[in-house]
Amino acid sequence: MKKHDKGTSMEKGGGGTVSLTPDQPDDMWHAYNLICAGDKLKAAAVRKVQSESSTGSTEARRVRTTLTIDVVQVDFDEDACALRVSGRNCEENEFVKMGAYHTLDLEMNRKFTLSKDLWDVIALERIEQACNPASHAEVAAVVMQEGLAYVCLVTESMTIVRSKLEQNIPRKRKGVGSQHDKAMLRFYDLVLQAILRHVRFDVVKACILASPGFVKDKFFDFMKAYAERADNKVLKENLSKFLRVHASSGHKHALKEALGDAAVLSQLSDTKAAAEVSALASFNEMLHAEPERAYYGYKHVAAASEVGAIDTLMLSDSLFRSSSVATRRKYVDLVEGVKANNGRVLVFSSLHVSGEQLEQLTGVAAVLRFPLPEIEDFNDSSDSSDDDGGDQDARGGGGG
Repeated sequence: MKKHDKGTSMEKGGGGTVSLTPDQPDDMWHAYNLICAGDKLKAAAVRKVQSESSTGSTEARRVRTTLTIDVVQVDFDEDACALRVSGRNCEENEFVKMGAYHTLDLEMNRKFTLSKDLWDVIALERIEQACNPASHAEVAAVVMQEGLAYVCLVTESMTIVRSKLEQNIPRKRKGVGSQHDKAMLRFYDLVLQAILRHVRFDVVKACILASPGFVKDKFFDFMKAYAERADNKVLKENLSKFLRVHASSGHKHALKEALGDAAVLSQLSDTKAAAEVSALASFNEMLHAEPERAYYGYKHVAAASEVGAIDTLMLSDSLFRSSSVATRRKYVDLVEGVKANNGRVLVFSSLHVSGEQLEQLTGVAAVLRFPLPEIEDFNDSSDSSDDDGGDQDARGGGGG
């Protein structure tokens, strides 16, 4: 993401404007998390207008213009990395009436300007993260089993499925395995070509190969042989980046197991995705070993924050996309309170497998510095109605 100094004026806790140009698929996700209902968005638009000639005939034509809208709704298509923002025109325009409804399609390499009445710490950190050139594709991953593979890119904000590959593999019969073996070789070639097409080895720090059994090992041997046979220098020079780990299946959800592997965490210790997986694993371990030091649900976590007990706070970014300003505000206050007490704050992407798991725990959880058994009996059910779905059936540690 590129931030333009011209047209940018904002400060924490106050209003202001920022001009940005997305230049990576990840940036569209950042934009989705930045733009909220009630903001003002200025961007290029195409509008169909009708003109009437002196003879009374009408002619329809499409014109390019620049519109500023009061944002009403924001939609994100994760497969296409496309962003559609709907709202009402709020500035005079030659082609569009004041108050007319319009949808702006934000695209990569197209500048937009966003204005907010209040820039909170989460929004400012989101911009800082998006504009950091080191935050792009960190890890490639292939989760596979016989006849099924997902080739994914794990960026700082998203897990993007670049290719899903399926092929029918005949069963290996006793004494007759030639059809099975030939089908597996064709399957391995499909996976390899997808890797070569979608993985930029000059950017990724590692490429995970995860599977049940020996599928990953046989595929690695196939890939190594191909690199020698085809004299593929890029592949030969980057074979050391491939990490082979166990996974229970070749489905996308098994990526969480692969990212949690000790060898992978060691190699990727400085990446955001690995930090999220490690923090969530620590929370789950604490929930079983010392449940009075692991809580989830807003009321439990907020109570722990009030006494400075939180060591690590984990939140889903979906909480900050709530249509309720009050809900967004209370989670921002929670983040600022934990940071004021030198706690660590991790905002999980809901497009990562770890973020999906955190959302099953209401989207907010914390590991404490010391036990707080007195908050176990708090009831969060009364708070869920005004949380835009964020704290349903929440509870803290110690429950069954």
